[in-house]
Amino acid sequence: MMYRNLGATGLKLAGLGLGTMQWNWRASEEDSFAIMDAFLDMGGNLLDTANIYSRWVPHLEAGSSETVIGKWLASRGRRDQVVLATKVRGPMSNSVMDQGLSRRHIMQALEDSLRRLQTDYVDLYQMHWYDAETPIEETLYALDALVRQGKVRYIGCSNYPAWRLMEALWTSERNDCHRFVSLQPHYSLVHRREFEAELADVCTTYGVGVIPYSPMGGGFLTGAYSRSETPDSPRASGVKAKHFNEKSWAVLEAVEAVAARHESWPGAIALAWLLTRPAVVAPIVGANSIDQLKSNFLALEIQLTAEDIRQLETASSGL
Repeated sequence: MMYRNLGATGLKLAGLGLGTMQWNWRASEEDSFAIMDAFLDMGGNLLDTANIYSRWVPHLEAGSSETVIGKWLASRGRRDQVVLATKVRGPMSNSVMDQGLSRRHIMQALEDSLRRLQTDYVDLYQMHWYDAETPIEETLYALDALVRQGKVRYIGCSNYPAWRLMEALWTSERNDCHRFVSLQPHYSLVHRREFEAELADVCTTYGVGVIPYSPMGGGFLTGAYSRSETPDSPRASGVKAKHFNEKSWAVLEAVEAVAARHESWPGAIALAWLLTRPAVVAPIVGANSIDQLKSNFLALEIQLTAEDIRQLETASSGL
């Protein structure tokens, strides 16, 4: 198993993290338990969730994913093997005070997450996206207090533009607060520019570890899509709108060509490429079955050549 430090910390993460947005939605509780068991048995350690998962599903409440993880943790007794990451920011109800990154909401949201997760601390507490209506000082002072109380080990952010990440880092330094050690950006071979334009330099310069989400382009880079075939998937319409264009098809063709050389599958190549990028620690993958999980882990066995990387990056340039 490949392990890397999370940015400028001593925290070790396995080469792939497991996203859990689909728990109780596209994966049953029973299947979720089995996948998490297999993930740890295979050497994985980062479980990534968020308090709003899966509020958008009509029959589920916000916190559904955390609740499943909490039941699993309580039944397995493997808390010490898990790097548990969750997020705060999104609306947990229709109340205007039940969302955002104010001190009030952060403090209450963490207590609620700890209860659902059936633990007394989270390893990585992430701001799901920025809150333009709350001063960054208020957010960071609240997070600093939670770290000092022992309820949070590290803090991070997701979906932050470069200037807001820099604002947060400078504010932490100026006020002697704990700082963001990680960034969870949208990043893949078919979505490079958003991260690489500025965020990549910030993360490498300031030791911010990167744990990308949607590393296979929402499934587009798995090989399930072709010019003549669209899979029956809840994500298919979104993937079609974003990636059914000539530039993205060229990327997929390059990924498939590299996969053929390595006698592997396209998704593993997309993941293996991300693991060659500076500051990237552990891409976050989803899995609805143990077989899917095993297929993702094949990425850790692939050593891309310079020619492989050149082919992939030439095809994806500008995206």
